[in-house]
Amino acid sequence: MFQLGRGVCGNFERAIECEWLVTNGMGGYASGTVGDLNTRRYHGLLMAALSPPVVGRTLLVAKMGVTVRYGGETYHLSCNEFVDGTVTPHGYLHLESFFLDGAVPVWRYALADALIEKRVLMAPRQNTTYLHFRVLRASDTLEFELMPLCTYRDYHSHSHGAWDMHLRGLTNGFEVHAFQGACTYRVICDGARFVADSVWHWNFKHRLETARGLDDSEDLFCPGRFTLALDDGQDATLVISAESASAENVAVVSARIHESSQALLAALPADVPRWIRQMALATDQFIVDRYRDGHPVGKTVIAGYPWFGDWGRDTMIALPGLTLTLQRFDIAASILRTFAAYISEGMLPNRFPDHDETPEYNTVDATLWYFYAVDQYTRRSGETALAKELYPVLVDILAWHRKGTRYGIKVDVQDGLLAAGEDGMQLTWMDAKTGDWVVTPRIGKPVEVNALWYNALVIMADLSKHLGKQKLADEYCTAAAQVRLSFQRFWNNEHSYLYDVIDGAEGVPDSDGRKVDSRLRPNQILAVALPNSPLDGEQQKAVVDVCARELLTSHGLRSLARDQPGYVSYYLGNPIQRDAAYHQGTVWAWFIGPFVDAHYRVYRDADKARSFLEPLGLHLSEACIGNVSEIFDAEPPFTPRGCFAHAWSVAEVLRAWLDLHDGAHNRFMTVSIGEGKST
Repeated sequence: MFQLGRGVCGNFERAIECEWLVTNGMGGYASGTVGDLNTRRYHGLLMAALSPPVVGRTLLVAKMGVTVRYGGETYHLSCNEFVDGTVTPHGYLHLESFFLDGAVPVWRYALADALIEKRVLMAPRQNTTYLHFRVLRASDTLEFELMPLCTYRDYHSHSHGAWDMHLRGLTNGFEVHAFQGACTYRVICDGARFVADSVWHWNFKHRLETARGLDDSEDLFCPGRFTLALDDGQDATLVISAESASAENVAVVSARIHESSQALLAALPADVPRWIRQMALATDQFIVDRYRDGHPVGKTVIAGYPWFGDWGRDTMIALPGLTLTLQRFDIAASILRTFAAYISEGMLPNRFPDHDETPEYNTVDATLWYFYAVDQYTRRSGETALAKELYPVLVDILAWHRKGTRYGIKVDVQDGLLAAGEDGMQLTWMDAKTGDWVVTPRIGKPVEVNALWYNALVIMADLSKHLGKQKLADEYCTAAAQVRLSFQRFWNNEHSYLYDVIDGAEGVPDSDGRKVDSRLRPNQILAVALPNSPLDGEQQKAVVDVCARELLTSHGLRSLARDQPGYVSYYLGNPIQRDAAYHQGTVWAWFIGPFVDAHYRVYRDADKARSFLEPLGLHLSEACIGNVSEIFDAEPPFTPRGCFAHAWSVAEVLRAWLDLHDGAHNRFMTVSIGEGKST
């Protein structure tokens, strides 16, 4: 259990900085703060995935006001902030502890000699949230009053102004039909009495939206209140559901969640620390069903909560850590097949938009990460059936890249390296764009793209040979040898690290008169960390050392060294200011995985490499409890920013730690390529 006591729970600023998350496996979720103050537009008790996994994400019930009368006293357990600065009530003052029971958030409120427990659960693969209350200790009856605050709006927006929500009374609750065409949802509490008393509440403030330079206020609708009485040992459950069928019993749902959690933990070695066990549980929050025509057709990965959907790049980078390290080979295979169905002109989708089923293909690296994911699946599962099935797709991808596909993505026949980019397009993982401004366009030959390209060619040479395709094996081997030789063009002799982009539209001329971007970025670490490296041992060590010296922090690698032009220390401000900082110094947690791989490759010291991951174990109690944030400020104290739960971050920390614990099993390949070796 990750447990917080009164030192955090009873401190307003700390209690509202700590967040929680539960998910339903189809893109829906519930989230909020430990102190029960909604600080984001994305907080709510039921953020339903009405057209899963992300299309139609809709907030239905924002929160629940809870008041308890006990021993002649009235206790308010909720907390709200309003536009005028008022904060009321201060329910966090009664919060004795908060902890995770597996992946389930649990609050315990102490009211005189009474102790009340609240849990929030979501039914797997249903848009249904349960608020479960249990009286753990009491010498008298507790009288509860529950006031749901409702809305019906897209998760990126806010609801403003009153409108007529059609209500229909039910036994022990009510049904909401917000407007014509809206999905009907229900709020019920068996054993309670519902008293209708409709009223709108105005001007709730979301302070993190203020900090993000966005609209920060919301109006919410209260249809009435539930009243119920509970004695010592008794419990009650309030159910919020957008499903047409009746909700399952909360005990049944709890048992299913517990069973799923135990299955995840069973895949771990017995001696792993508690924080690794918690991180393994977090992986399940990102794996969801991808739907077509209203039916699940395979698995995919939500890139991050609360606002991302499923992205190709994120999915392939996260796949080993989310699935393979926990021996969830069936889920990994489903994800790989799901994305194979969307490959177009040799390209994996960059993302599936929120409101359009047509994928976007503006990525050069996502498709190359697909080769990495397939290879990791093959080596970790020990079977080649899936690789054989996907082999024609992989061959077609390489063919498209060699002859040219979208956005100028094409192999340069002169050196075998992969070039990419067009004005106005963001194709690499450093993809911030605001309006027509691409912050880091990186047109030319990016270093990590060509490290991935080399890795893909070596994988395909080996796979082709295994499948008896000797002609293609020889062809890919020859291409890889050319890339390995040409990759030396990235080497910056003056500073002993790799240029970030060569033959680009930006930068300074090199000795051949071609432009190079010499800014020190973490992308080069992939040229050491990937299973097949195009660098020699001395170069690998130099890259690791410079990244350790200039980019490494407790929570990942800076996206730009501090002394480089354009460096931004803090990820703050409005959308334009934040996009300008996103890859200009901001620390990315996911890069700690490749860094640890590279460090181990060079120094072969598993304990030392693993020590770089330990601070992220401490982070599990700091932001979204039990999860890892997307990004952090580039300067101390490295405040977490961005998504509070990020698939890359969780997956790479977990994968790197377990790989080191497992004696680096299947970590690196040794394949002869031309005159050199990848070791």
